Amino acid sequence: MNACKRPEEESRPVIDLALFGALGDLSLRKLYPALYHLDREELLHDDTRVLGLARQDTSVDAFRQRVAETLQTYVKASELDRDAVNRFTARLDYLQLDFATPEGYRAIAEWRTAVRHDTGGCPLMVYLAVPASLYGDICRNLKTGGCLDDLSRVVVEKPIGYDFESSCEINDAIGEVFPESRIYRIDHYLGKETVQNLIALRFANPLFGTQWNQNHISHVEITVAERVGIEGRWGYFDRAGQLRDMVQNHLLQLVCLIAMDPPANLDADAIRDEKVKILKALQPFSDSRLNRDVVRGQYIAGTIKGKSVPGYLEEDGANRDSDTETFVAMKTSVANWRWAGVPFYLRTGKRMPEKLSQIVIHFRQQPHYIFDPDQRNLAANKLIIRLQPDEGIALEVLTKDSGLDRGMRLRRGPLHLDFSSAFPQERIPDAYERLLLEVMKGRQYLFVRRDEVEHAWHWCDSLIAAWRDMGEPPRRYPAGSWGPVASIAMITQDGRSWYEDY
Repeated sequence: MNACKRPEEESRPVIDLALFGALGDLSLRKLYPALYHLDREELLHDDTRVLGLARQDTSVDAFRQRVAETLQTYVKASELDRDAVNRFTARLDYLQLDFATPEGYRAIAEWRTAVRHDTGGCPLMVYLAVPASLYGDICRNLKTGGCLDDLSRVVVEKPIGYDFESSCEINDAIGEVFPESRIYRIDHYLGKETVQNLIALRFANPLFGTQWNQNHISHVEITVAERVGIEGRWGYFDRAGQLRDMVQNHLLQLVCLIAMDPPANLDADAIRDEKVKILKALQPFSDSRLNRDVVRGQYIAGTIKGKSVPGYLEEDGANRDSDTETFVAMKTSVANWRWAGVPFYLRTGKRMPEKLSQIVIHFRQQPHYIFDPDQRNLAANKLIIRLQPDEGIALEVLTKDSGLDRGMRLRRGPLHLDFSSAFPQERIPDAYERLLLEVMKGRQYLFVRRDEVEHAWHWCDSLIAAWRDMGEPPRRYPAGSWGPVASIAMITQDGRSWYEDY
C-alpha cells in the first residue's frame, strides 16, 4: 500500500518538500535545524522526503554532508544525536537547477515519481527561501514542468515586495498558480511560543479578557531591538530600511494580535478577519503628527558590550550618502471603540544594547489612590510579554513591602512565568519548527493572508511618502544606545517612558 495515500496518522502527513535556495543562509541557519528537530521528535513521517534545489553544482552526498555540518553549528550539542542526524540526512536529495529556466523543472516531477512511483495523495510542499523577485518565475515554471497538482502548496517569506504595488505584482504572480488556500506567507514571529500564548492569555482568561480595552489599559508599547548591524545584507537593507524590514510585517502583526477583537473561533480566516480590521483602523500620520509622533534614526559608530562597532555608513559596501533608517519609533493608534484614546508606542532598531522583543501592556491606575503620594508612579500594573531572548510572561503587581518599619510602603514585583523554568523538561521549539509542521498539516491560522499584506503596505507606504516629502535625513544615534534622543522625547511628552527593566 502506498504510504502517501494513507499516512500512518493525521499528525504526521507524508510530504515531499522542494526547498528552493537550499544552500542559502535561511535554509542553513533555520530550516534544516527546524526539520531536524521535527524528525528527532518523530513528527516527520518516515516517508517524508526533502529535495534541495540550488544553482550550485554539488552531489547528493556532498549536500548531505553540508547539512550535517550545518546542524553541528546551529543545533545545541546536547540536542545532537548521531542516529537522528543520519536518519534526517538520509531524507535529503539534491538537484542543481537554474530557477529561471523552465526546462529544468521537469526533473522535480521525475524525482517525485522515482521516489514514490505514485505520488497520488502525497502533497508537494514548495518552500521559496529565495528573493521575492523570483517567486513568480518559480511558481510558473513549477506549473509548466508538471510538478503541481491540487494538493501542492507554497511557502513564501515576508516581506513580500518593496511597497503596495510591487507586493500586488508578486502576489498576482503566485496567485496565477496557487489559490489563496494553498499559499502560506510566513512571518516567523507568529510561530513563537509566546505569541501563541498571547492568544490563549487574552481569550482563555476572563482576568484579562474583561480588562482588555480603553477603560483599563492606558497604553501599549512594543520593542523589537537588534544588537546586530547589517550582517552582509547591505544590498537588500539599504533599499528597504527598518520600516519595511521590521514594522511592515513583524510589529504590525504584533499590534494586530494585541488589538484584535475575539474571533468567532480558531479557524484561520476567523483570526485573519479580525487582524484585517485592525490594519484598516490604524490611524495614518498627518503632516502635523509626523514630526511629533515618528522618529527615524541611523546608527553611527559606538560600543556594544565593550566592543567598538562601525556606523551604518562605515559598514562594508556602504553607500556613504545613504539616508536609509536603521531605527524607527512611533506613536500610533487604533480607531475603534475598544482602543479609542489608547496610544501604541512602537520602536525597532539595529545596533541596540540588547537583542530584545517584548510587548508591555500598561494598565491604568486606580481612580482613587490611598498610599504614599511619593510612590504614586508605581501604582499601575504592567503585563510584560517577552518574545526573545527568554520567552515568558510577567504580570507586574504591587504588594506591601515587608518589615516592621516599612508601614504601608509598596513594592513592585512580578508574577512570573518563564517558559524555560516552568517547563524545564521541555525544549521550547523554534518558530520555524511550528510553522513548517503547520504547513505540512495544511493549517493556515499562523500565516498571513494577502489582504493583510496589502493593508499593511498601504499604511507604511503613506508614511514613507510623507518622509520623502519632508526630505529630512534620519537622526543619528550611537551604536549601543536605545536610539535617537528624540525617541525618548516622543514618549516623555505624554508623561510616559519606555519600559527598560531588563
